[in-house]
This record gives sequence, structure tokens and C-alpha cells, in this order.
Amino acid sequence: MPKVAVAARAASLKLNKLVEITCVGLLVLLVLDVWLGVLVRYAIPLPLTFTEELARYLMIWMALLAVSSGIAYREHIGVEFLFARFPAKGRRYLAVGFDLIAFAFFALLFWYGLEFVERGFKRQTMIFDMPKAYPFMGVPLAAALACIQLLLTAIHDFHASEAPERTGDALAGLNADALAPTEN
Repeated sequence: MPKVAVAARAASLKLNKLVEITCVGLLVLLVLDVWLGVLVRYAIPLPLTFTEELARYLMIWMALLAVSSGIAYREHIGVEFLFARFPAKGRRYLAVGFDLIAFAFFALLFWYGLEFVERGFKRQTMIFDMPKAYPFMGVPLAAALACIQLLLTAIHDFHASEAPERTGDALAGLNADALAPTEN
């Protein structure tokens, strides 16, 4: 496999590892927060009102960040019925085309997400009384990560030795070591 494809895949996997660790951390916080919310509602009568709002923000951030992980493993939406009917060379260009279309979408989401964050500084959250911009920052951050992953995936797809068989060809389980060229 060409070095460009290996380097792009390795960078994608490293970035994805960081995103996955962050998502797991957010999930742990979400579970603990929901348990605390149930506990103070039904078992211990404490006036803790922040748990519901915090759970909402944690879930949104986790879901948005996980989008880039799906892209890294090529588990995002693709047009499979069309893709499978193309010859190998056509599949390579079609895969890159899908990546570019998705990149354009996430680039727009990033751009408008920045405006969304800017407007969020003028509004306060109900319970925490902080600017809504902080929870809203998940939108442009997730879109930027998706753009980076799409760019790395497109570089890999274009320069790989073989064209992908399907749009959802999962590269899960492959790590940077498995992609490194073997020396004889």
C-alpha cells in the first residue's frame, strides 16, 4: 500500500482513538449523572436540578463527536446499491466523491456552527446560568473532526492499492501497525 494511504489511515486511527476515549469519558459521566438524577428523585430527597440539563448536553456532545468515529471506520451512510455496480476504478472515484460531498456538508455545518456558537454567548442556560455557546461548541467541533476524518479517508481511498469493495467497508480493527508496509 502506498505510504500516503498508510500515513492517512494511521493519522485517522490516532485521531479516532482520541475521539473514542473522549466519547467513553462522556458516556461514563452521562451514566453517573443519570444515576444521580434517579437517586435524588426517588431515593434521596435532595434539590439537585442540574442532572437533567447536564445529561442533555453530555448526550449531545457524545453523539456529535461519535460521527467522526463512524467516518473513520467507513460506517457512515453510503449509496451501496449504486457503489457495488461500479468497476474497481469507478468505485475508487465514487468513494472519494462521496467523501467530498460529505466534506462539503460538514464544512458548511462547521461554518454555520460557528455562528450558532457566537449567538449562544448572548443566551444563558436555564440551570447552570452559563452561556449556551459552551454546549453549542459541540457542533463546529464535531463538524471539524468529521471534515478531518473525511479528508484522511478520501486520501486513503484515492491512494490505496485496491479500491474499496463497498462504501461501508469497515476498516475497524485495523491499526497503524497493521497498515505499515512490511519489510522483507
